[in-house]
Amino acid sequence: MFRKLIRHPRTQAAMARSLGAYLAFCYRTTRWSLVGQEHLAVFARRNEPMIIAFWHERLPMMPMLWTVTHRLHPETKDWQPHVLVSQHRDGRFIGEIVSRFRLAMLYGSTSRGGATALRSMLRVLREGSPVVITPDGPRGPRRKAAEGVAQLAALSSVVIVPTAAATLRHRLLPSWDRMMLPLPFTRGVLVCGPPIRVSRGDTALAVAAIETALDAACDAADGWVADPASQNSRPL
Repeated sequence: MFRKLIRHPRTQAAMARSLGAYLAFCYRTTRWSLVGQEHLAVFARRNEPMIIAFWHERLPMMPMLWTVTHRLHPETKDWQPHVLVSQHRDGRFIGEIVSRFRLAMLYGSTSRGGATALRSMLRVLREGSPVVITPDGPRGPRRKAAEGVAQLAALSSVVIVPTAAATLRHRLLPSWDRMMLPLPFTRGVLVCGPPIRVSRGDTALAVAAIETALDAACDAADGWVADPASQNSRPL
């Protein structure tokens, strides 16, 4: 009975609203810094599309990146970041949470029904807006990238910007990806790594480079919250 109740659409919608409000509260009460702003700025200033990638485990903190981007680069006010989420119930639940942060949803997968998702993402990029992907989502394996993100970069000739986030106070959830849930009243960091370009016919090799870059972004974020004074960052 309880399982049926929590899976009911109205219950899911209420839970999504509550969790979205909680994350918004965490964002407002956290002192954020930005590492690697130059990797984002070069495309934001020209209003060029990009593919933002991060591991699924950092998803609860990443909407803050768009708040920061719009604040630092008013010229991106017409950007409409689109997030690829699974058509599964869990993906739609995540979509309802993050949609309050000026993010549009693309429902699909880089594996199941990948062709439809790929066409949708190519259309968004052609229209000039960024696409946001978790290459190991929605169900893993953890920190193993699907080839779809490399294929998208090759077909669109758009760069992949590897990103991550971390907060000093957080909880690691007992999920397949060990998701990091932020807590309020703390310090946090957003990390943007050097852009990755993928040539056509080079997607298989590019996957390893993407995984390495995303791991490096997470390591940089975790290192920053452990010792902010040792990192080159911009307070926000």
